[in-house]
Amino acid sequence: MGHRAPSRTAEEREKIKLRMNRVRCEDVVLARRGLRGTTCITFPGDSMTEHIIVEDEDSTRTITMRRPEKKNTLTQEMYLAMSDAIDGAQSNPAIRCLILTGRSGVFTAGNDIGDFLQAATEKHDAARPRNAVIFLQSLVNNKKPIIAAVDGIAIGIGTTMVFHCDYVVASTTASFSSPFIQYGLVPDGATSLLVPQMVGHQRAFSMLVMGRPMSAEDARMAGFVNMVVPPGHAVVEARKVAREICALPADAVAIARKLLKLPTEDLVRRIGQEDHFFGERMRSPEAIAAFQNFFLRKKR
Repeated sequence: MGHRAPSRTAEEREKIKLRMNRVRCEDVVLARRGLRGTTCITFPGDSMTEHIIVEDEDSTRTITMRRPEKKNTLTQEMYLAMSDAIDGAQSNPAIRCLILTGRSGVFTAGNDIGDFLQAATEKHDAARPRNAVIFLQSLVNNKKPIIAAVDGIAIGIGTTMVFHCDYVVASTTASFSSPFIQYGLVPDGATSLLVPQMVGHQRAFSMLVMGRPMSAEDARMAGFVNMVVPPGHAVVEARKVAREICALPADAVAIARKLLKLPTEDLVRRIGQEDHFFGERMRSPEAIAAFQNFFLRKKR
């Protein structure tokens, strides 16, 4: 069941074109934070800049999810903004490393369930890929070392993106969970391929099928977290790791990283397979009921 990598629609390409009209805000950042060598990239005229912060410092690009009132749940616009930030780094030789993180003591609570419910109950254009898949394709096609700095919960696609990272720093408050099955869905982002390879079938079954969460220390023991640090220190330690990576010969790092990773075409194919089933399951009666029950629980 081969699937080609999803391409952006004309409307999405136009949005990205507008976002590429970036403005620099060095003066604001330096004045407010007293930082040196930091560039904060903003996208004028677009509300998504409230929720995705992209900062270039030295040779590292940090992509921060910031939607604290919703535990950094990801909207469709946030996916495109993160995809754009990753894609833009590929052709920029000054960027040697990427960091993914979240604000306010939370990595991300995953996809906005409201988006799931809306997509499940409206007419669907099968030719239009979900923005989450566009973001995942950017992760898969990324050629720069990428570090996850995880404070607090990483749920659903939050855990998925961690498995695409090369190095993971987690605080003692971090937890990882993939509760897709509880919502009547299936794993995403090639995790059905990546997770069994990294942690073994039994742990993968526990995480991806049973939806059991894993603590930071358990994740370190399982092998997909490199180091566990005190709360609030994940980004600090991730930047130290990034500096260490950036000091290495860039071409040698790129070649070695490619040799260590699964073939891109295998990951792209699995993402396509998973997304096919994900789309089918998202419109199933049990998935719609699970989404509706989620909002009923929140109202109580």
